[in-house]
Amino acid sequence: MELVQLDAENGQSTTEDGVSNAVKDKCAISWIEKDFAGLSAQDDDVIKEINITHVVKEGAEKADASHFELLKVLGQGSFGKVFLVRKVTPPDTNQLYAMKVLRKATLKVRDRVRTKMERDILADVNHPFVVKLHYAFQTEGKLYLILDFLRGGDLFTRLSKEVMFTEEDVKFYLAELALGPHTVLCTDFGLCKEAIDHEKKAYSFCGTVEYMAPEVVNRQGHSHSADWWSFGVLMFEMITGSLPFQGKDRKETMGLILKARLGMPQFLSAEAQSLLRALFKRNPVNRLGSGPDGAEEIKRHSFFCNIDWNKLFRREINPPFKPAVARPDDTFYFDSEFTSRTPKDSPGVPPSASAHQLFRGFSFVATAMLEEEGREDPVQAPPHPVVQLHGKNILFSDGYVLMEDIGMGAYSVCKRCVHKATNTEYAVKVIDKTMTDPTEEIEILLRYGQHPNVITLKDVYDNGKQVYLVTELMRGGELLDRILKQKFFSEREASAVLYTITKTVEYLHAQGVVHRDLKPSNILYVDESGNPESLRICDFGFAKQLRADNGLLMTPCYTANFVAPEVLKRQGYDEGCDIWSLGVLLYTMLAGFTPFANGPEDTPEEILNRIGNGHFTLTGGNWDAVSEMAKSLVSKMLHVDPHKRLTSKQVLKHPWIIQREKLPNSQLQHQDANLVKGAMAATYSALKSSQPTPELKPIESSILAQRRVKKLPSTSL
Repeated sequence: MELVQLDAENGQSTTEDGVSNAVKDKCAISWIEKDFAGLSAQDDDVIKEINITHVVKEGAEKADASHFELLKVLGQGSFGKVFLVRKVTPPDTNQLYAMKVLRKATLKVRDRVRTKMERDILADVNHPFVVKLHYAFQTEGKLYLILDFLRGGDLFTRLSKEVMFTEEDVKFYLAELALGPHTVLCTDFGLCKEAIDHEKKAYSFCGTVEYMAPEVVNRQGHSHSADWWSFGVLMFEMITGSLPFQGKDRKETMGLILKARLGMPQFLSAEAQSLLRALFKRNPVNRLGSGPDGAEEIKRHSFFCNIDWNKLFRREINPPFKPAVARPDDTFYFDSEFTSRTPKDSPGVPPSASAHQLFRGFSFVATAMLEEEGREDPVQAPPHPVVQLHGKNILFSDGYVLMEDIGMGAYSVCKRCVHKATNTEYAVKVIDKTMTDPTEEIEILLRYGQHPNVITLKDVYDNGKQVYLVTELMRGGELLDRILKQKFFSEREASAVLYTITKTVEYLHAQGVVHRDLKPSNILYVDESGNPESLRICDFGFAKQLRADNGLLMTPCYTANFVAPEVLKRQGYDEGCDIWSLGVLLYTMLAGFTPFANGPEDTPEEILNRIGNGHFTLTGGNWDAVSEMAKSLVSKMLHVDPHKRLTSKQVLKHPWIIQREKLPNSQLQHQDANLVKGAMAATYSALKSSQPTPELKPIESSILAQRRVKKLPSTSL
């Protein structure tokens, strides 16, 4: 049954696929359809033409390959490649797309039909949660589909990195799938069938064998019910990290699907086990979701009892993972096996003289593109500055000149660099990949580097051994250096400085990020104004994002009910460490010396003993002139028990912060600058020496990751 709804803007009725009936009646094109009912090997050349409709403005110019600049390879399959491309012609100049290129010669007749079906389904479906087809065209040897570029990557890549998800993660993703095209962003319709209802069956044998339903494997004919079996396979793999039925080869896998008993992991909840058993029914008639209510049967299952379907539909529930992408052409979440390749679209040999007839009516231009064509002066979004910086350079040395060292870390060195094309100065952090994994730092900077008080990541280069993180240059130097060099620094100024830094830390903590290395040398001024708003928190090399017990990134607002208590406890401990570091900074700004070290000559044992006992003085020297509010705040930020320290939100609400105008404005004295900096360095050196780092094997060594790597296609186009 076709559902019809009224378009609120123009009053036209639209079908469930979102295409206006009024528009559908305007034009028609020929297309190729294969009749799969009772299909046999001899039927491969049986093709019939029928008419379908799509949206094309009369006289519009069709796109071709010369209209797109190849940027990167995103993926590769048996029949072709997917490229990241940039449009170089109006009306959508500089717009990024994903370009799917298929070789006609490698497509059997069945595959040609499926490709045409994919193009027709994508052209018909106009929905914000289904990947949008913008252009379709062909040459003698190839077919081209120009689609939305989705920077976050796919669920498979996420699963490959994280091994498996928690039940709550799985519940979220499955619930989106169960809602249908309204919320899940589907991207590959190459194996889809149009117009299958509960009374009709398809007989095609296609798809990944491990996900096939028994009725697909034995070719008895299948309906929508087969999708719910695949739904169960996806659930099983996400929740356990392995497939339910997998043999040593394709034939054995098919045999297991038809006959083997399901090995149900006992660590799964009773509700999860119940849903899996209901989905893995070999008789499709008995399978959950196969009845007249369809997806509603799935949604009513107890596994989804705490899902608010209305909120999920309206996208009011925060997802368990948000990809860290900041640049328009970011391919961070695509496999480097593909993205590292040189993008090249070689000429394709036509399959036959009738190639264009086989794919007659393939060309397509989206309505939105045609509407843009009619505008006299189309508005174009300027390219992102990162894209302009990087251009098409591959090596760091192609775009930048390295200058002098400006900082040194345990596994990295920071240098000044100059961008060749613009002569603009930047800083670059060169990280030794053999000593540390910079992935977490890059993710955090990509996701949160747009905050005004977090250092901005401009670009990333990876030569295999080192990673180059190009950032804005901190011309104002370190916070402590500037304070100690100032002739006049008051308690009121200290309050303004702490407010800016704590406000930034509070933002990071709210996103589930802990810095864990907030020493003064990692807090710098972007310019020489000395304005607290020009402060930047830098060096996220030790920072962590809140993760569930399986390593999946979470945010506190989502995980309150879903993360193990010990994980949240650890997160609270790390947040407490950040507050303690801010307490040390505040103490030093007010007292003129550090709280736990007298100088660089203090031993780590002496420093750690003072820290552990919570021994620091709030009398004598500057403290005699410092307000009681300041002493109260320092004591609460330096509390020995991290869980009893103030949170960043509580610090921001403290009277010493909100009543700044009442604070003394008299000059605070300080020790010799070198002595203070030496004592501060000794403090953090002692802390690091007391925290042994556990050695973990890389995720690539896991059996699951190795299996998935083997499955990656490596055919050429």
